[in-house]
Amino acid sequence: MSNTISSNKTEQDQVKGWINGFIAVLVFSGSMPATKAAVLGLSPFFVTVTRGGIAGLLALCALLLFKEKRPQKSQLVSLVIVVTGAVIGFPLLSALALQYITSAHSLVFMGMLPLTTAIFGVIRGGERPHPVFWIFAVLGSLLVIGYAVSQGLAASPIGDILMLISIVLCGLGYAEGAKLSRELGGWQVISWALVLSLPLTIPLMVMLRPVSFVNVGTGAWLGLAYVSVFSMLIGFVFWYRGLAQGGIAAVGQLQLLQPFFGLVLAAYLLHEQVSMGMIGITVCVILCVAGSKKLAVQRR
Repeated sequence: MSNTISSNKTEQDQVKGWINGFIAVLVFSGSMPATKAAVLGLSPFFVTVTRGGIAGLLALCALLLFKEKRPQKSQLVSLVIVVTGAVIGFPLLSALALQYITSAHSLVFMGMLPLTTAIFGVIRGGERPHPVFWIFAVLGSLLVIGYAVSQGLAASPIGDILMLISIVLCGLGYAEGAKLSRELGGWQVISWALVLSLPLTIPLMVMLRPVSFVNVGTGAWLGLAYVSVFSMLIGFVFWYRGLAQGGIAAVGQLQLLQPFFGLVLAAYLLHEQVSMGMIGITVCVILCVAGSKKLAVQRR
């Protein structure tokens, strides 16, 4: 009887994890187009520290409002890793990359993020996915990488390298945050990470502000607002909760859907061209997500 109850609870947690993860992916899908819009009128460095600073102040208000306990000293290392990967590293490097490539092209690289997240889920989260799981994970990433190569990476090697590094750091930040969420809670992890980065983001936000805001268009401000509130805070609340509930490697595969939603937004909002090849690759990676979802992921 107790085994049945435990099994049902595990299944419920996995379902909740996939739902929370899917909501997060929908939110994150607007990150690249919004960042692209922001860096068209603002410095990538200013965008990075400002999104962290605004989200950090909102997170601080939430932590004070709900009177959350401070993290233990043993948890500070994990929070620093989250800051390095998710708060500073990925936003900065992806913003720099978008100066050389389109948001549609950057979304192709996002297809590699589930694999890096799964790898760090094994290294840092102690998960042990089913062996066949890796076939779907690698296949999905290879499809995305193969398409990017076919389009000619030499066209903008700097932008592509920056995106690759940002993906690795992001995967590390995701896995580390998910592991810590099992102890602190999803929204608490990203909130404390953002608050921890405030001594860096706030001063830099003031120092790196544009000399004049006259030439900054509405699109840039809207893009900055989106990545500050939704990409940097709200999305992570659902994401870390989903990863902790359903498993880092398993729920992380939902990120393969992010290029699909992002491409639609890039075409609609930024009027960027979306080729049939991009759409075809997106369909293929969706099939990989469906395949990986059927495989059980066990934690050590």
